[in-house]
Amino acid sequence: MIDLRSDTVTKPTPAMRAAMAAAEVGDDVFGDDPTVNALQQRIAAMLGKEAALFVPTGTQSNLCALMSHCQRGDEYIVGQMAHTYRWEGGGAAVLGSIQPQPLSQGADGSLALADIEASIKPDDAHFAITRLLALENTWSGQVLPLDYIEQATALARRRGLATHLDGARLFNAVVASGVPVAEIARHFDTVSVCFSKGLGAPVGSALVGSKALIARAHRARKMLGGGMRQAGVLAAAALYALDHHVERLAEDHANARRLADGLQGLAGVSVATPQTNMVFVDLAPHKAPGVVERLRAAGVLCTGLYRLRLVTHLDVSADDIERAIRVLRETL
Repeated sequence: MIDLRSDTVTKPTPAMRAAMAAAEVGDDVFGDDPTVNALQQRIAAMLGKEAALFVPTGTQSNLCALMSHCQRGDEYIVGQMAHTYRWEGGGAAVLGSIQPQPLSQGADGSLALADIEASIKPDDAHFAITRLLALENTWSGQVLPLDYIEQATALARRRGLATHLDGARLFNAVVASGVPVAEIARHFDTVSVCFSKGLGAPVGSALVGSKALIARAHRARKMLGGGMRQAGVLAAAALYALDHHVERLAEDHANARRLADGLQGLAGVSVATPQTNMVFVDLAPHKAPGVVERLRAAGVLCTGLYRLRLVTHLDVSADDIERAIRVLRETL
């Protein structure tokens, strides 16, 4: 079975498992797990920030950030299809009492600067207080352009807003664009990075930012049930991923381009050219019914209905891509 559902389905490599087994551990709730501390220092330094917090999931990392930037009744500006708004269970509203202000997004995930400006509420008791602008990079496999990031975050600062980046797949953006990770991160007050998407770790994300904000996030993590004990075995996997699985993301991007190229020319099928590791396939209505099930029966796992999402990752080889192309062409 070739699993193209997500880059979260990867298994730890033997070398990563060995690193986990050998990890020195302590009690992270007391702050004395040396491997967790090393990971937090490492990822903070990589992104040019003062501090970092290791958390179980990207959803929790984003929520810790939102709750650290915003108080009850505050508002954050976010994309209509952004992960923090659409795919995280409404946690900001339910658990943080933070009002989302979702805006339509462009094809690259950007929010129009004029829309951001217009959505910032005036200082009036009728309105929630707009505190934060949240962006995402990559978004649906698209790289958010650096010049847009610069403009959007400058607008936020000018209007007194903090900025957060959901960078779950930030290193895909770095490898695809050639822009250093610290250059992207410096425009944001906080950045969330996921180790289990693309980088191949079995679990874990990190939130980076100033010491003061990470201290608030640490308190939020406790309230959200995210305190872990001997978490060094998990942090070791993340450290291994940072050492060995960042540059190789270029292989996933090349495999995605090969997959997209191999699906060209099919009637009723439109394939977007991927920037990173996600291939989207739009189907004519008569081709869509039962397609995911038929592909599964033929040995290829994916998600979608009228639009299929195919995600490459470190457990998918070039040979797998060739076989997936054959299966997809026959099925479609």
